[in-house]
Amino acid sequence: MMMLPRKRNDFDLWDEMFRDPFFTGERESKLMRTDIKEKKDKYIVDIDLPGYEKEDIKIEVDNGYLIVNAKTNHHKDEKEEGKYVRKERFVGECSRSFYVGEDVKQEDIKASFRNGTLKIEIPKKDEPKELPEKKYIPIDD
Repeated sequence: MMMLPRKRNDFDLWDEMFRDPFFTGERESKLMRTDIKEKKDKYIVDIDLPGYEKEDIKIEVDNGYLIVNAKTNHHKDEKEEGKYVRKERFVGECSRSFYVGEDVKQEDIKASFRNGTLKIEIPKKDEPKELPEKKYIPIDD
């Protein structure tokens, strides 16, 4: 039996498994990557949502928080032929929330969705007098 060095482009399930965020310690979410830009009279929020349709995305304002929820299940419609060797595309639901203040109303916000990017324009309102205090839940022994 001859041992040959493996080519770098050969697929190895074992190597791929240990590149998983669980083993590498990478905890950063790859879902809903967001940029927020401040302008003179508004904030512009750009959220990457590739693979989603406009109908999959819901935006709401609740108690001073802007909540963006996106849901997809496109892969469930596919007929099963063959088996997956690797599956990285997300299927399910994801959500982000941003504190925008109590004075911002849903009708003040504009949103558009083009080429997999959700763009939200939020007008600047008077600075809140005080941000809500963070409350933590104690952990029992």
